[in-house]
Amino acid sequence: MSTSERRSLAELRVLLVGVGGVGAPCALALVEAGVRHLRLADDDEVERGNLHRQILFSEADVGRPKLEATRDALLRRRSDLVIDLRPGRALPDNALELVRDVDVVVDACDNFPTRFLLADAAAIAKVPIVHAAAIRWFGTVLAAKAEGGPCYRCLFEDLPEGPAPDCATGGIVGPVVGVVGALAAEMAISAGLRDGRLTGHVATFDGRRDELRLVEVARRASCPLCGPHRSIFTLDEARYLGAICTA
Repeated sequence: MSTSERRSLAELRVLLVGVGGVGAPCALALVEAGVRHLRLADDDEVERGNLHRQILFSEADVGRPKLEATRDALLRRRSDLVIDLRPGRALPDNALELVRDVDVVVDACDNFPTRFLLADAAAIAKVPIVHAAAIRWFGTVLAAKAEGGPCYRCLFEDLPEGPAPDCATGGIVGPVVGVVGALAAEMAISAGLRDGRLTGHVATFDGRRDELRLVEVARRASCPLCGPHRSIFTLDEARYLGAICTA
């Protein structure tokens, strides 16, 4: 990596929403790559059941806010980090403030309402965003450009009807979230530096077969967020019905 690339990485400002199974390895990979400026958002506490996959935490962190435990773990690795903690959930009334003044957003939350909310907020603020998710043996990472589509709504359209499986109900394999977190960090660096290599693509990882695929996503002509007849310009709370949380 050249001196100019290292300087750019050191200046990159990343918002990471959710510092759990995917977010913890993502944060670690970003810091080890040279990113110094992190804004972290989460509202959860460390539980003993998290420890097998949320690699920044130990037994001593059980009961602590994840944000504080994440900050301390990262600072033990690099003391020159600039970490901005944003306790609480990503909600329609604060999402635009969360994504303001950053170069890229990483969505590492665990529910669809928050994912769609962050996708919309990033598009309105013209900030690239990386959506990372994992359940059971499978993971996906999608990177969307600052200028628009293809975006999260091109791929998933809208909130699913009825309950959707999450880590608590569907289970999760620890190493899978590690792979997904690392992929999210790689895509976030690419998107944040605007090198165009990975935006507009979705990476899928199958942990059972140890298979990784990178596929280009097509922009959906009827997409209300990035299509030619765009209709989403504000964060209307009614659009995100369901539990809004971060990690």
